Amino acid sequence: MTKVRKAVFPVAGLGTRLLPATKSIPKEMITVVDRPLIQYAVDEAREAGIEQLIFVTGRGKSSLVDYFDQAFELEATLKGKNKSLDILEPSNASFGEVVTVRQQQPLGLGHAVWCARHIIGDEPFAVLLPDELMYGTPNCLAQMVEAYDRVGGNLVAALEVPEDQTHQYGVVNPGATDGPLTEIRGLVEKPAPGTAPSRLMLPGRYILQPEVMRALDAQERGAGGEIQLTDAMAKLIGQQPFHAFRFEGQRYDCGSAAGFVIANLAMALERGDVAPAVREFIAGR
Repeated sequence: MTKVRKAVFPVAGLGTRLLPATKSIPKEMITVVDRPLIQYAVDEAREAGIEQLIFVTGRGKSSLVDYFDQAFELEATLKGKNKSLDILEPSNASFGEVVTVRQQQPLGLGHAVWCARHIIGDEPFAVLLPDELMYGTPNCLAQMVEAYDRVGGNLVAALEVPEDQTHQYGVVNPGATDGPLTEIRGLVEKPAPGTAPSRLMLPGRYILQPEVMRALDAQERGAGGEIQLTDAMAKLIGQQPFHAFRFEGQRYDCGSAAGFVIANLAMALERGDVAPAVREFIAGR
């Protein structure tokens, strides 16, 4: 079985749910505690053994790439003050680790992934949506890679949501379940309220076979008039193994204001250097 070495990060979106902040700052660069969202996603990918980070970017997103470059002036200043550079280490990419490609028009998640087709080639690959912050030990993608090494095929992270929220997501039509793995019989993107086949949704972590790119070649429009990744994945069901994986951990939707604030509180409480002050503040409210 071919190792999963590459990961696609669709980061060309406008982040309209977080306006006005995202008018000039990519939503992936907004910080949760003291790290931008993209750092959390990259850390997750690295822990899972990913070797190549593929950013699908758009206009105004150059700071995402600059963030993972070396900041010579900053490093020189810190060295001159005898300060450690360790804090910068996670934000420094190794040579050739980061690759970028442009998505010139906002045509949907499926289109963004398809823009990376020539870099993916004939290898399986992961997809991570950075505004979905996943927290666990081991992390979500690392858990998925371990499961993928056992069952192969296509694997998507899955999470149960209340029935009145299913219309917001891609939803699984489930088959047989074996521990954290559920066979996928079908996928529906943003089903109409009351029509979802289950409450099992896709929160933004995928391990896919390269054949999904061939399905995306058709450029078919789906929900919202966009090219949906869910629709392309659905075409592979029955041709290749396809499973939903219920990961152990927490998911925070940082694309919304409420989710972003909750993520900051949750991640702050995981930090020994920050948690005491946060707990004291909460207790005094």
